[in-house]
Amino acid sequence: MPHAGRLVAIVDDDESVRKAMKGLMRAVGFDAEVFSSAEEFLRSAELSRTGFLVADVNMPNMSGVRLYENLLLQGKAIPTVLITAYPSDHDRSRALQAGVISYLTKPFDEHALLASIRRVLDQDSGAP
Repeated sequence: MPHAGRLVAIVDDDESVRKAMKGLMRAVGFDAEVFSSAEEFLRSAELSRTGFLVADVNMPNMSGVRLYENLLLQGKAIPTVLITAYPSDHDRSRALQAGVISYLTKPFDEHALLASIRRVLDQDSGAP
C-alpha cells in the first residue's frame, strides 16, 4: 500500500456517501476512515494521522468550511477537499480563500478527487 500510515478521513453526515467514499479510497489503496460529523472527527484518535481530509460542506452543527477553519486555528493544516450537493459561491470563495485544495459539487469526478489526494500524499512522502 503506497500511502500506508497516511489516512484519508471522510466527514459526511450522509451514510451512503461515507460508505461509497470509503470503498473508493480503499479500492485504490488508501487507508480511509469515515466520520458522521465534524465533531466526531475532531474528537477522534485518527486526527493525528490524517494526511488528507474530504468533508461535506453542509452538515449539522459544524460545516465543512468551519471544520477546516477550526483545524487551521489548532495549527493542523490538513490538505482538504470540500464536497457539496448545494454549491454556494459564498462558501466556495470562503473555502478557497481559507486554503482548501478544491470545492467539488456532488456528483463529482472521482478521478479529479483521487488525483488531488495522490498529488498531496505523494508530495508529502517525497515521491516523484
